[in-house]
This record gives sequence, structure tokens and C-alpha cells, in this order.
Amino acid sequence: MFDKLTEGLSRTFKKITGRGKLSEADVRRAMREVRRALLEADVHYKVAKEFVAEVTEKATGEDILSSLTPGQQVVKIVHDELVRLLGTSEAPPGLDGGPPLVFVLAGLQGSGKTTTAGRLARWLAETSGNSSLLAACDLRRPAAVDQLQKVAEQSGAGFYGRRKASDPVEVLREAVDRARESGLDVVIADTSGRLHVDEELMDELQRIVDSADPDETLLVVDGLSGQDAVNVAVEFGERVDYTGAVITKMDGDSRGGAALSFRAVTGKPVRFAGMGESMDALELFRPQSMADRILGMGDVLSLAQKAQKAFDESEAEKLQEKLRSDSLTLEDFLGEIRRIRKMGSIREIVSMLPREMRPAGADIDPDEIPRMEAIICSMTPRERRNPSIIDGSRRKRIARGSGTSVTRVNRLLKEFRAMKKLMKRMKSGIRMPFAPL
Repeated sequence: MFDKLTEGLSRTFKKITGRGKLSEADVRRAMREVRRALLEADVHYKVAKEFVAEVTEKATGEDILSSLTPGQQVVKIVHDELVRLLGTSEAPPGLDGGPPLVFVLAGLQGSGKTTTAGRLARWLAETSGNSSLLAACDLRRPAAVDQLQKVAEQSGAGFYGRRKASDPVEVLREAVDRARESGLDVVIADTSGRLHVDEELMDELQRIVDSADPDETLLVVDGLSGQDAVNVAVEFGERVDYTGAVITKMDGDSRGGAALSFRAVTGKPVRFAGMGESMDALELFRPQSMADRILGMGDVLSLAQKAQKAFDESEAEKLQEKLRSDSLTLEDFLGEIRRIRKMGSIREIVSMLPREMRPAGADIDPDEIPRMEAIICSMTPRERRNPSIIDGSRRKRIARGSGTSVTRVNRLLKEFRAMKKLMKRMKSGIRMPFAPL
């Protein structure tokens, strides 16, 4: 996430940080590069232009240019403007109304509405103890009702749908009645989408919103679509007064243009970010954390929250002792990999660390995990306890026994060393300096 933008800004700021003096020309030259990096990240051109103008005005003041660390001051101004651009603070959905609350999810086909419905139900249960019922109001897409029922089962939510129904307004009304009778707190309506914004889609959505008067109407947009996601949001906003957005697939978006442009263009907050594939991969959108990650400072708060879910206290204590005594084995390594995988992709976890603390070689493909297990199980107990004794002949034997190759054995040993460094940093506490680059 934000990889391209982070790299572009990193190159730019390396030229101005560490210098004892900056001229106005230096700042303006750096801001031109910042603008180029934003545009390459698919940020809306008006947003990029206004952002750079605002930063330039603040960064060329006499108090900045004459300071002892002008480069760092410029980076701080960029950071603060990024936070402002992204929305300043978290914007969780309102939960103050009487039950059942009604949340309507809208968006184009393929944006991730159905999965988001289940993730939102899981998030509500975990963060506020609210129980949810998923209402199948997408009556156009084949198997949409069956898919939502499966998502409801995975998320632990209730479900209401009628496979032969023709009116989504009627289905939602019945779902609200069912939730009220069952004492459930929230109804989450999964509505129809299209491949593009059209009159029929908007008319149906408008009828649902007018009839249900929802507490939240959340627009679900695909983060991978960049500026197109923002254009879709503008078109939806012309017909339906949605209350906020969910940007999905953000973990796969190396540019981040949709997240950076959304609020500035639409005036609506981003409430959630979809950050992975699991049912709990929905996070509150945190402008401060996003700005930190864009500038390479990491996101230790989110990392700590993920770790808290994946590790229990006794496991953490055992691991801490092994790390302190440098006695982590390959058997421990495999167990920790499985637990860390619950937190999301290894790449995503590493991206939450400050740039200078990220170990090389810690990007593990999930398809590799079964092979890793086979390799470790092909080792002797002594080899698993002390990988340093695994020489060339042992590697060949392990490769034959696991049905893999010496190259894969070498890769596992390299990843073991990298993951030891990563877990030490995750477990020992990270002190965050402001200087990111």
C-alpha cells in the first residue's frame, strides 16, 4: 500500500533532509517532485495541485527556511497536510440510534460490497458488541443471495433473504422486522451493483434509501481503480446522499490515489479500509496512521492491534524468552509464521514497520507455507534446533525428503533469519523517531 508514493517522496526528501540550509528555490524544486509523485500515485490532479500549493506556501516561510533543520520541518508540513487531506481523524459509523440500526452498502459490481457486509458485521461485534443481520437486497446478480448467506455464516451474523423476491425495498423492510423480533442491533443491506453507474441502478438505490431512511449509507469503492473510484463516488453523490466510504483492496494498491483523493473531491469521510482477504480484514480508516505509512514511518498502532488478536499472553511470554535467549528454532518459526499469517500478509505487516526497521527477505508467499512445513519436517530434530549446522549435503538431503529443491531450502533458511529480526522488533517495542527518511 502506497509503495510507489512512499518511494517517490523518499527520493525527494533525501535531497533536502540533513541539509543545514534550504532556499525557497530548493523547496519549490522539491514540491514539483512531490506533485509528480502524487500524480504517479493516481491522485486527482486538482488535489495534487492544491496540496502542493498549500505545502509550498507554508514551507517557504522565513521561520522554516531559517530553522536549524529546515528539511525536517518541510517533511513535517507534508505529513500534517497529508493528515488533513485524508480527513484529520477517524470517522467511525454512528451507533447512537435505537436498534435496529440500518446500514446500506452501495457501489458498483465487483467493488466488494458482499464481503464488506460480513466484515462490517464482524467489526461491529468485536468493537462494540453489536449483533448484525445481513439483508440480501441484491436481487439481480445470480447467486448473490447464496453468497451473502455464506458470508453471514463466516462472519457469525444473522441472515435474511428471499430467493424469489423481486423488490429489494420489501426485502429490507422484512429484514428490519426480523432483526427487531430477534433483538439484533444492526441490519446491513447488501444492494445491487452494476458494471457502471446507470439510471436503473441509481433509481433502485434511491428507493431503498428513501424507504429505509438508513442510519448509514456506505459507498464501497475498489481502491485498485484509483481515480475511477473517485469519479464513481462523485456520480453516486449526485443522486444519493451517502454518509461515508469503504475503500476495499487497499493492501493490494501500491499507489493509493483513491484514498488520498476521496475526501478532498467528495467532501465525504472514508470510514473503513479493506486491508486483506480474511473476514476480519476491515479497519477504521486512520488518517494519522496512513500519513505515517506514506512517509515511511510505519503504523505501529495497527501492528500492535493485529498482534494482540493473533497472540495470547502465554504464547507471547514464551516467544519473548526465546528471543531474549536467542533460542528460537525452526519449529518455533513455523508456528509463529502461522500465527503471524492471521494478522495479514507478511508484506503488509512489514510495511507497518518504520522503513529503517524493515528486515530484508521477510516477504513470504502464502503458497510457500505448506512447502516450508514439508522442508522443516524433513529435518532432524537437531537441525531444527540448530539450523547453523545445515551444510550443503544436509540441504540436499532435506530437499529430497521434502520434494522441493536446495534453492527452496536456502530460501527458507534466509527467511528464518529475516523473520527472527522481524519478530524481535515486533516483540521488543518500537520507539518512533519523527525523522522518517
